[in-house]
Amino acid sequence: MNTKLTLTIEKEVIEIAKEYAKEKGQSLSEMVENYFKFVTVKRMKIKEKQLSPKVRKLRGIIKTNDNFDYKQILTEELSKKYGV
Repeated sequence: MNTKLTLTIEKEVIEIAKEYAKEKGQSLSEMVENYFKFVTVKRMKIKEKQLSPKVRKLRGIIKTNDNFDYKQILTEELSKKYGV
């Protein structure tokens, strides 16, 4: 359910944000909503029923060692990709 929200923002900021949203093919409301979702993601817990059926089916099929550090692997792979 969508609910209306009133914000007070500098006019220039709104104009620039509207242009940006238009370039991205979004409405300003969508852009603001996505930002709020991004900054509050740690507070929101994904419930099982919110996952799509395909994701639910794939969940838990990959098994790793207890000491698997995905951040280290990601860093190594990005370093290889970008030659750092």
